[in-house]
Amino acid sequence: MNEPGNAWLWLPIRVYYEDTDASGVVYHAAYLRFFERGRTEWLRTLGFSQQALARGQGIAFTVARISLRFIAPARLDDSLVVGTAMAVRRRASLAFHQQMAPAPGLPPLAQADVLVACVSVPGFRPHALPATLAQRLAAG
Repeated sequence: MNEPGNAWLWLPIRVYYEDTDASGVVYHAAYLRFFERGRTEWLRTLGFSQQALARGQGIAFTVARISLRFIAPARLDDSLVVGTAMAVRRRASLAFHQQMAPAPGLPPLAQADVLVACVSVPGFRPHALPATLAQRLAAG
């Protein structure tokens, strides 16, 4: 995996039986899990965990909008990577470009554009990104 920021972070994944439909291809909803893992690990490489942010600062990230494009099927036992790159940072949200591919630099099998909102817990009202996270993002 490489460092986050605007650069791509690549997370290796394997397609398991539970990820596929009766035809042996990845079920469309499974892509949401793969992309979620990519964003979670992207955040982790910055030194933040979802659980620590919820417990320590009373905030969480929630998907506000997602757009998926399916290009080619992923299949059972495929070894793939999920790429995640931050596209836009706002006061209380982050937008990401994501893709799933056989390897970094190869044509993607699926792409996603995701907007995640930073919200207070438990009220789920918009909340500014934590200052420490905003500083880390600004540092690159």
